[in-house]
Amino acid sequence: MNPLEQLNQLGQSVWYDNISCEMLAAGGLLSTLIKEDDLRGVTSNPVIYDQAIRSGHYDQSIRDLQKASKSAETIFYDLAIADIQKACDLMLPVYQKTEGLDGYVSLEVSPNLAFDVIGTITEAKALWRRINRKNAMIKIPATIAGIEAMSHLISEGININMTLIFSIKRYLRVIEGYLSGLEARVATGRPIANVASVASFFISRIDAAIDPKLADIAPELQGTIAISNAKMAHAELLKHFGHARFDALSRKGGRIQRLLWASTGTKNPTYADTLYVDALIGVHTINTMPPATYAAYKDHGMPNVRLEDDLAAAETNLRALSAHNIDLESVTQTLEKNGIEQFTAAFNAMMMTINEKLSTV
Repeated sequence: MNPLEQLNQLGQSVWYDNISCEMLAAGGLLSTLIKEDDLRGVTSNPVIYDQAIRSGHYDQSIRDLQKASKSAETIFYDLAIADIQKACDLMLPVYQKTEGLDGYVSLEVSPNLAFDVIGTITEAKALWRRINRKNAMIKIPATIAGIEAMSHLISEGININMTLIFSIKRYLRVIEGYLSGLEARVATGRPIANVASVASFFISRIDAAIDPKLADIAPELQGTIAISNAKMAHAELLKHFGHARFDALSRKGGRIQRLLWASTGTKNPTYADTLYVDALIGVHTINTMPPATYAAYKDHGMPNVRLEDDLAAAETNLRALSAHNIDLESVTQTLEKNGIEQFTAAFNAMMMTINEKLSTV
């Protein structure tokens, strides 16, 4: 059993943070990863799709769709939905084997809607209907508007991946929105057993932002804050999903909204390439790994449950930031803003790429 398979045995599901049409062919990469590594899910985002479309693998499909005189955004969603449907079909046996715990594939709403509640709800519902797969997830940035939209969509029975979560404070609002959505659904007499959601908590970007601030004043804290922050988030998961409020939902089939560790590739080349996997292994979690991290962990990962170790030290690390006049909440707000801007820029660049291809293919 390779290290990736072992993670699944330890209560952490392994998902793959990448998608493109060439990996979805019969006997292709996704099928191989499911067979060889017990891969449990797939995530995508605008950056991933921008890179995939630039690669040229979609040129023929764009040429075919051009005949219908469609807009660049319509062509993108036609391409992406076809991919998500294929990936969902390949993942369906995983979904069935795990009784709906895993086997999901995520597609994100336009990041241009990050602050638009109604627009997010409308687009999420449209994507959900078009994908038409019970193991799809619609991905939404965890802005205040996004959380409001998520709560409504959960009440409508739509699987949601809340993304770009950086702070404990924002994560608590995501939990509240999820529970409220389930409760609203129960109140109308509709089932909740098949409604799934994950909360994508970003890791390495936090260290990348804070490490330079610590370089001269507290170098011993470098590389510790993102992991400490994640450990405290997991403690909140255990607290809130072990509470009587969730017990009432659980008895009706409600599922825990698992934490999904995102941005788990190390950005600092001096850190171990498996740092943000090995340190964050624990129950009710997922690690969605970019290809390089996935390959590294398969090669030399050291699986063991560590997520609940040294919580006192994690709290001490976070308190130490205040002593050094570093406001973690302010840093995470900036990271959220930058993340939305990055995804928006990638999405808009992708529209330009498609338009360029339409003029040349």
